[in-house]
Amino acid sequence: MEQEGFIKAIGHGIQDMCYIWAKEMRNAFSDEGVLIFCILVPLFYPLVYSWIYNNEVIRDVPVAIVDMSHSHLSREFIRDYDASPDTKVAYYCDNLEEAKQLAGRNAVHGVLYFPEDFEKRVYRNETSHVSTYADMSLMLYYRAVYSTAVNVANKINSKIQISRSADFTNQEDNVTANPIKSSNVAIFNEPGGYGNAIIPGVLMLILQQTLLLGIGLSAGTARENNRYKELVPISRHYMGTFRIILGKAMACFMIYCVQAAYVTLCVPHFFHFTELSDPLALWGLLIPFILAVTFFGMTLSCFVRYRENVLLLVIFTSVPFLFMTGVSWPLSNIPGFWEGVAALIPSTWGIRAFISINDMGATLDEVQKFIIPLWIQVIVYGCTTFLVYRYQLKLTRKRAYSAIENIKNKALAAKTEKGTSTETSDTDIPEEEAENQI
Repeated sequence: MEQEGFIKAIGHGIQDMCYIWAKEMRNAFSDEGVLIFCILVPLFYPLVYSWIYNNEVIRDVPVAIVDMSHSHLSREFIRDYDASPDTKVAYYCDNLEEAKQLAGRNAVHGVLYFPEDFEKRVYRNETSHVSTYADMSLMLYYRAVYSTAVNVANKINSKIQISRSADFTNQEDNVTANPIKSSNVAIFNEPGGYGNAIIPGVLMLILQQTLLLGIGLSAGTARENNRYKELVPISRHYMGTFRIILGKAMACFMIYCVQAAYVTLCVPHFFHFTELSDPLALWGLLIPFILAVTFFGMTLSCFVRYRENVLLLVIFTSVPFLFMTGVSWPLSNIPGFWEGVAALIPSTWGIRAFISINDMGATLDEVQKFIIPLWIQVIVYGCTTFLVYRYQLKLTRKRAYSAIENIKNKALAAKTEKGTSTETSDTDIPEEEAENQI
């Protein structure tokens, strides 16, 4: 009998879990906010973001020239600089003040300044200087202006070295110009562009932030619609903590398995970004990543009182979360405190693992140092989710029992009042009849 009761209880639990899962799936497609952030945004926002950065490198950055030397060597430098595909000479200025005004109007994003003694110092066997000013509002401008100037300077230096040498053959000239020969071979990010470097991290962050938004909006809606304004409603299907957690997590996991496959496989293919991912390693990453984000969001949902709160919280944290991953800022320059904060966020490990898998072709064994922290987060945030929902369930029951007691007390008070009035009317009738008889 006990065994049959236990099996029956498990069966009821599975039925309730499936009921909650089906309800959450219906809510995902019926709630406009959840539909937008969990379904539509992961479908279209990665396309827009990838399309913006589809041009990997910036070309023809306008530069102003301030040539105070007016020499053959400075004109040669300017010709080679203008011939580069990354920059173009847009203006010639008489002084730096005029070039500053052009930069202030965003007419140019860089300035080259040649001093009066530029060529004279070279002929006197002294070190000459070219001053480069670049627009730092965008690192791509700085890279184009500065790297092109360095390449042109190296080329002219080689010519000067060859002209001053006593070599007789071309081979000797090559050795003089390049005593140590080097070659730059891009193994992973072949275009050397910003898109291949940053887009993989952004894609994983989009998955996390939209899932957090969906869970938070759903929690805010539940508090607004529930009778006692709590996270867990009063229903016979919501009588167990595990069935509530598993039902909600199943809905999130099923939706975001599809979204994750689309974002990590289709979007990079559409825009010809680097794709070296191994399917086993990719799914070995996505499964713990989605679960960790789901339980992380369900834990945070206890702090969401209104739907609008989650929008402010999640959108505000998007950029800091991206910086703390080390994608756009070196890990060696991140303070220890913020490294500790980053370790608590699933996107930190998810982004690092996805870049290793997708951009570098890492296998599942090679990214275990990122996968293991994600599974630890699944366990830890799963436990915190259990504690949060158990507390919410007890709080809901307490308020329900309190409301029932209030109703009983009111009913008892009304019944007592009615009984008192009835007794009073029964004793008055004989007295009136007696008065009438008198």
